[in-house]
Amino acid sequence: MRDEGRLPVVIVGGLHSDARKEVVDRLLRTVPGSVALHHDLTTAAEGTVRRLVRDASGELSRGKAPLVDDCACCALREDLVPELARLAAGGTVRLAVVELWDSVEPRTMAEVVVAHGRDVLELTNVMTAVDPALVQPCLGNGDDLAEAGLAAAATDRRTVGDTWARQLEYAPVLAVVEGGAADDEDRALLTQLHPTARQIPVGSAELGRLAFAGFDVEAAAAAQHPACALLPQEADDAGVATLVWQRRRPFHPERLFQALEDLCCAAARSRGRFWLADRPDTLLAWDAAGGALCVESAGPWLASLPDAAWDLVPPVRRAAAALDWHPEHGDRGQHLVFTSPGLDRDGLTGLLESCLLTDAEYAAGPESWRRLPAPFGSFLDQIA
Repeated sequence: MRDEGRLPVVIVGGLHSDARKEVVDRLLRTVPGSVALHHDLTTAAEGTVRRLVRDASGELSRGKAPLVDDCACCALREDLVPELARLAAGGTVRLAVVELWDSVEPRTMAEVVVAHGRDVLELTNVMTAVDPALVQPCLGNGDDLAEAGLAAAATDRRTVGDTWARQLEYAPVLAVVEGGAADDEDRALLTQLHPTARQIPVGSAELGRLAFAGFDVEAAAAAQHPACALLPQEADDAGVATLVWQRRRPFHPERLFQALEDLCCAAARSRGRFWLADRPDTLLAWDAAGGALCVESAGPWLASLPDAAWDLVPPVRRAAAALDWHPEHGDRGQHLVFTSPGLDRDGLTGLLESCLLTDAEYAAGPESWRRLPAPFGSFLDQIA
C-alpha cells in the first residue's frame, strides 16, 4: 500500500532518448499534478550537469549542479534527492517523474532514492522506454560509452550494449514506443530478453496506473544477482531463440578461456553463473552483450561456506540454492542463457560441452582440478 505522506516517484530510463521523452510526456499529460525532473549530463566536460524541471505545460525551473569527483553520475546522485525533496515539500506535486539521462542505469538511481529519500519519497515504479526497432542495434553495439559520447565519468568503461541490457532487464515495466520500423523478430527479441516484464504501449491508459504500482529495490537487486537471477527460459519465435544450458560438471579453465571469444559472440545477449574446476569455491558471473564479455566473482558458493555463515545469507539466496541443490556439488553448477536471432543451438551446445572436464579429468578429483592451468586468474584481475 502506498504511503500517502510521501511523494510518489517513478523512474523512466533507457538509451532510446526519443522513446523515453515520449513516455515522460505521456505520464505528464495523463497524471494530473505530475512533474518531471531531468538531469542532462552532456555538459559534464564543462564541470556541471544541467537540471530541468517541467510539467505538462512546459518548463518550471532550470539549474545546474557542479560535478562531483569528475563524475556526472555522482553529481546527479547528489542533486536528485534534494530536488525531489523540494518538490515534496511544496505539497502540490502528485507524482515526480525522474527522466534519467541516456546511459544512467535505473538500478543506481532507484537505490539512491530509496536509501536517501525514505522519509519524504516513495519509489513507486521503474520503467524503461523502448523502441523495439532499436533493441538489437543497441544490444549489438560494442562501442565504449565514451566513443558514443555517453560516458558519465572519465573512468566509465561500460559499453553501449551492456548498459542497454541492464537498463532493459532491471525494469519491471517496458514502455513500448512503436516507431513503425519494428518487425516480429524485434518484438520476439525484446520479449525473450525480459519475459517477465510488463510491456505497455505508450498510449495505454495503464501506463499512468503502473506509475503508482509499487517497487521493491531489494527484490529487484536479488533478481539481478547471478546466484538467484530470474533468467529467461527456453524459447523460439520469429527467428529468435533462447538456449538455457545447465550442467553440474565444472569447466576446464584453459579450454573455457580459449573459447571465450566464440562464446560471447555466439549470441546477442548471454548471462548466468558458472564454476571452474580450479576454483571450486567461487561463484562466477557471466555477462555478455555487443561482443563484450564481463566475467567476475560474485562471491562464494553456499556449499563452500561453513554452516554458521548461512544465517548471514539473504533468504532468497538460500531458497534458490535449496531448489537446485546437488548431493555432491551443492549449489555449484553451470547455468548460462543465450538469446539471439539466428542462434546456432547445436553449435553453441557443442562448444560449451567441449569446455567441461572430460570423464578422466573429472574422475581425477578436486585436488587434481586445483592444479589445472589457471588463465582466469589474470583475466579476472584485469577486468575487475
